[in-house]
Amino acid sequence: MQDNATEVTAAGIARLAGVGRAAVSNWRRRHADFPRPVGGTETSPSFALTEVEEWLRDQGKLAEVPLRERVWQQLAGHPAGPVAALLHTGCALLLVHDRPTEWLALTAATDKDRDLAQRLSAALEGVLTPRFGHATQRAVGTPSPAELLPSVPLLRGAAELAAELGARGTFAFLLGRHLDANPRQYTLTPPGPAELMAALVGPATTALDPACGTGALLDAVRAHDPRPGRTLYGQDASAELAALTALRLALDGNGGTNAPAVRTAAADTLRADALSDVRADAVLAHPPFNERGWGHDELAYDPRWEYGLPARTESELAWVQHALARLKDGGSAVLLMPPTVASRRSGRRIRADLLRRGALRAVIALPAGAVPPNNIPLHLWVLRRPGAGAPAAPELLLVDTTSLAESGDVREQQVWDEVRGTVLDAWRAFDRDGSLEERPGLARSVPVIDLLDDEVDLAPARRLPPPATGGGAAELTAVREELADTLRLATKRAPRAVPDATVPARWPLTTVGELARAGALTLRTAATHSGAGGHARVPVLTDHDVLTSTAPSGAHAADDEPVILEVGDVVVPVLGGAAAVRVVDEADAGAALGRGLALLRPAPAALDPWFLAGFLRSTANNRQASSYASTATRLDVRRLQLPRLPLSEQAGYGERFKSLAAFEDTLRHASRLGEQLVQALHDGLTAGTLPPTD
Repeated sequence: MQDNATEVTAAGIARLAGVGRAAVSNWRRRHADFPRPVGGTETSPSFALTEVEEWLRDQGKLAEVPLRERVWQQLAGHPAGPVAALLHTGCALLLVHDRPTEWLALTAATDKDRDLAQRLSAALEGVLTPRFGHATQRAVGTPSPAELLPSVPLLRGAAELAAELGARGTFAFLLGRHLDANPRQYTLTPPGPAELMAALVGPATTALDPACGTGALLDAVRAHDPRPGRTLYGQDASAELAALTALRLALDGNGGTNAPAVRTAAADTLRADALSDVRADAVLAHPPFNERGWGHDELAYDPRWEYGLPARTESELAWVQHALARLKDGGSAVLLMPPTVASRRSGRRIRADLLRRGALRAVIALPAGAVPPNNIPLHLWVLRRPGAGAPAAPELLLVDTTSLAESGDVREQQVWDEVRGTVLDAWRAFDRDGSLEERPGLARSVPVIDLLDDEVDLAPARRLPPPATGGGAAELTAVREELADTLRLATKRAPRAVPDATVPARWPLTTVGELARAGALTLRTAATHSGAGGHARVPVLTDHDVLTSTAPSGAHAADDEPVILEVGDVVVPVLGGAAAVRVVDEADAGAALGRGLALLRPAPAALDPWFLAGFLRSTANNRQASSYASTATRLDVRRLQLPRLPLSEQAGYGERFKSLAAFEDTLRHASRLGEQLVQALHDGLTAGTLPPTD
C-alpha cells in the first residue's frame, strides 16, 4: 500500500456501502480479512480507501458507489488534508471549465498517475496565470507534480463528476460538503443574509470583501449582478481561504465574457493590507468579532481612521473605517456587526462622527438565528462614503426585524422572505427619499441630531416605538373569539371517560426491526446520500417541528438527495428521550425528512399508520427502546414494540389514536392563542393604549 493513499473512516465506509456504522463495526469483528487500520486513533481508526473498496466488492457489498460519494471520500481522506485536496480539485476543474479539450488530451495521453501529475502541473500554470495573474500576484499557487501525485485519482473522478454537474456545480458540492462537515472551523454567512447584503449595496462594477472567508458574500454579489466586466476582490488572513474564494468565484457558471475578473490576496487586512490600491463601488464584510489583537498600537496613526482611532475593544469599528477607506466616493458598504457595537460607550465618539459626516446610513437588526452565532441578533450596518462637498444626510434609518421571527424559525423560507422584504422595502424607500414614514415596531428614520446625545445609542430596538398592541382592538377581539372557539372545540374533542381496565391486554408483540425485515414497513433516515442530485430545495421536517407540532421549517443542503415524505409516513425523533410521533398528512407531504428523525413507511396491506404511531408513542415502549449516554438519550427505533393484530383490529385503535392527536393539536393551538392574547393585553396596558377596565 502507498504511504500517501487516501484514507476513509468507519462513517465513510458506511456511506460507501449504504449501511449504518454498526454494520461496519460488525464486519470488523466477524471478518478476519477486513482491512486493518492505517491511521486515525484507537477509537476512530481510518482505513485505506482502495483496500476497503476491494474488500466490499469481494464481499458483494459494493454493487455501485455513487460517483459523488466516491469523489467526496477521496477528498475527505486525502493525505494532505481536505483543504489541499479542494485546492487541487478547484484548479483541475478550472482547467476542465476553461480548456476542456486540453484536459481530455492530457488524460488520454497517459494512464499513469505520475506522468499525468507531471504534465498537469504545467497545464494548470497555463490556466491559472490568465485567470489570476503571475504566481507572485495571486493567492492560488500552482501545485507541483509531487503535490499533485496523490490527488490524481481524485481529479479524474472530479472531472467525471463535472460532466454530470458542471465544473462549478462539482466544486460547489465538494466545498459545501466540506463546510458542512467542519462548521466550527469557518465563519459562515448563510446564503439568505449574503444575498440580502448584496441587494443592499446594489449593482457594483467592483466589489471587495476584506474578510472573504470562503467567498459567500462575493459569490452573492456575482449572482445578484450578472453583468459582464465586473471585478471581485477578496482578502483573508488565511492563504487557503483566499485561494478557495478565488477558485469559487472563477468557476462561474456562465463562463466566457460574463465571468468576473477575480483578485484575491492572503494577508492580515488591518495590519498588512495587500489591496490598499483598491477603490471599490461596494464593500461587503462579515469580519471577525471581538478581536483584541487587531493592531491597535502599531496602527495608531493609520490614515484609515478618518473618524477616530478605535479603542482596543472596538475592532469592529476598525473594520467599518477600513471598508469606508476602500470605497470610491459615493460607494456603499454593508457589514455584519454584533449588536453591542451600536451602543458600547467606548465607540460613541466614532459613531457620532460617522453620523455627523453622513457615512452611516442605516442600522438593521436581524432576528437571532439568521447568521451564526445563532443566539445573537446581529446587525447590518449600511454605509456610504461621502463625496467631496456632499451635504451630510440629516437622518439615519433604523430597522428592527427581530419580531418577525417570533412566530417561526428565521431559517424557514417564509419567515426569511418576510424579513428580507421588510428590510429592502424600508431601505429602498429611505434611499430614494432620504426619510421614511414610521412603520411602528419595524422601521423609522431618525434625525441625526436626535441621536447625538451622550450615549449615541444606535440600537434599533431602543429607538423604535412599539407596534400597535396586538394589531389593534379589532385583532385582539378576533384572537379572543378564536380562542373561545378553540376551547369549545377542545371540549368537544376531549376523550370520553372509559371504565378502568382491570387486567392489561396480553398481545403477542413484534418489533419495528422485525416488521422491516418482513417487508411490512420501510425504515429510512435522513443520512442517506444517493448521489443522484438535481432535487429542488424543499422544506425540511425537523425534530423540533415534530415535538412542537409545527409546519416543516428547516432547509436541506442543495447537494443532498432528500428523503421525501409521503402521506401515511410515521416520523419518530431519535434523540432527546421525548415520546413524540407524527403521522404525515397532506400538509407535510412533499417535505424532506430532517436529521435526528426516523421515517417508518408502513405497507398499507399490513399496517395502519395511526395504529403504528400510537403504540410507538407509548412511554413504556420508549423507555425500553432507549439508551443513555452521558449527555443524551437515543432511541433505537428498531426495538420499539407493537402488538400483532389483524388490520381490521388495528383500524379501531388507529381511529382512537387519531382523535387523541386532533385533541392534542387543538390544545396546543389554544395555548398559543392564549399566550398571544395575554402578552398583547400586557403590552397594551403597560403602553397606555388599553384602559385598566375590562
